[in-house]
Amino acid sequence: MNTNRATPKWPLLALALWALTLKAQADTPAHNVITTPHPLATAAGRQIIEAGGNAFDAAVAIAGVLAVVEPYGSGLGGGGFFLLRTAGTTPQYRFLDARERAPLGITPEHYRRDGKIQADLSVDGALASAIPGQPAAMVKLSEQYGRLPIATSLEPAIRLARDGVEIDEHYRKWAGHRLEALRRDLGSAQLFLINGEIPAQGQRIKYPELASSLQRLADHGHEGFYNDELAKTLVDGVQNRGGSWTLEDLSAYQVVEREPLRQKLPNGAELISAPPPSAGGLILVQSLGMLQSLPWQAAETAQRTHYIVETLRRAYRDRGVLGDPDFVQIPLKQLTAADYLKQQANSIDPNRATPSNSLPPAQSWREGDHTTHFTVLDAQGNAVAATLSLNSMFGAAFTVPGTGILLNNEMDDFAIDVGGSNAYGLQGTAANALAGGKRPLSSMAPSFIESDQSFVTFGTPGGSQIPSMILISSLAYLQGEPASRWVSLPRYHHQYLPDVISHEPDAFSQAERDELAARGHQLKQVATYGNQQSIHWDKLTGQVEGASDPRGMGTAEIVPAQSAPTQQHSLR
Repeated sequence: MNTNRATPKWPLLALALWALTLKAQADTPAHNVITTPHPLATAAGRQIIEAGGNAFDAAVAIAGVLAVVEPYGSGLGGGGFFLLRTAGTTPQYRFLDARERAPLGITPEHYRRDGKIQADLSVDGALASAIPGQPAAMVKLSEQYGRLPIATSLEPAIRLARDGVEIDEHYRKWAGHRLEALRRDLGSAQLFLINGEIPAQGQRIKYPELASSLQRLADHGHEGFYNDELAKTLVDGVQNRGGSWTLEDLSAYQVVEREPLRQKLPNGAELISAPPPSAGGLILVQSLGMLQSLPWQAAETAQRTHYIVETLRRAYRDRGVLGDPDFVQIPLKQLTAADYLKQQANSIDPNRATPSNSLPPAQSWREGDHTTHFTVLDAQGNAVAATLSLNSMFGAAFTVPGTGILLNNEMDDFAIDVGGSNAYGLQGTAANALAGGKRPLSSMAPSFIESDQSFVTFGTPGGSQIPSMILISSLAYLQGEPASRWVSLPRYHHQYLPDVISHEPDAFSQAERDELAARGHQLKQVATYGNQQSIHWDKLTGQVEGASDPRGMGTAEIVPAQSAPTQQHSLR
């Protein structure tokens, strides 16, 4: 008997249908998912998704609400980076560079008094502020990528600013770090303090002038912020306090669309991350590229930490050649070439730390360490990972009178005095030297990793520690850990200089600390840091997972794809 002729056809058909189902599931997520550092921002994102918006509309809503509920981290007076995934048979990735831009007429002499650079001039007050980019990015996201009018997406933020928000413990903590600076500026003291003191937890603060500024952006788009009455008010307010803004500075500001950095990973996945003027993306590309040549996955904890620290040491060293790509030539191809990264990996001694002073010299830098991050994935497969910043907590602690807009202090991210030192006594880098119209270097690194099996997002605040946090989370993903683990893992960090591993209290056991010290590493325990938000889309099942860092007060929320567009959620 020929048994082959008796093979039934229906199971084969069922198998084919099952395969087609998997393919359909791989094309789109089963649900929308939102992760943000604040419950009210998450609620705003949900409201916009349920009103028929996509991930880009939700991102506008979230960024607007964060400007109200987290004034210490971001806002209309700041900037940031937006990494985008647009859905399709072949997804496309874009990077919106909304980094703040130095005023066109600025020079290092603006920060010099009696022949010496004055640190406080680039930290507090009007002279510390670069031209904001976040409003322009919100308009671009809405008009070029969104479905809804920007007025709809900004409605939650406008309502919260008008009706007020309750003070939480995080606000009180960060206001305490900048209390004296806030007190010195009348506008900021009136807006963020009560009788010169930090408001009590649960006390409600209203921001009517910020509501008006948000409304002007909602009504008039880009023109409403950069070329209208609001622009004149901003320029007058800055100049009256010794700043150098002009109407030309505001009218000349544009978001720059750049190609993201991309790096193939061994499992068929690809890293998509931030290009210059971010240094964070390059650090991730280099570190992951070097680790491909090292047996990190099979190593026990101390050995694995040693490998990771040594790759970070070498990647952070290369940061000194980076700057605004519109002003300086950056050797990205050489820095990301496989041969170069293999050479760097081969220079790592598996048993001994490489003293940073034994490597070719690189430049030091200082960077503000408080930003904010959120991420959104919609049911069509569009995604946004956004990292926004004012630089220091509460930025320059200067609020422009009549606007409710707290300005950034990103001018301190430039190397103001190349050949000498910057405002913090650190040697400056020529590539990041201050120049009119230039964007300062940053470590912000919103990132995706995508393969045929999954799509994931990473991002966090944390200044120069951002890339090491995302690297640790990315490696956890590559080892099959769930998203909740990526954002909660204990953290450690090395950035070439200072030559020390800084780590959270529970990052290592005593035995692991002893072993790392025996290899020649110096360790320093620090307080917990970062506030990571991540999303995981399993393409084989269509299921999604959001994870918000337990160190913060953020929330992750799944929004069903079938939600009725009329459903509303209170943001109070």
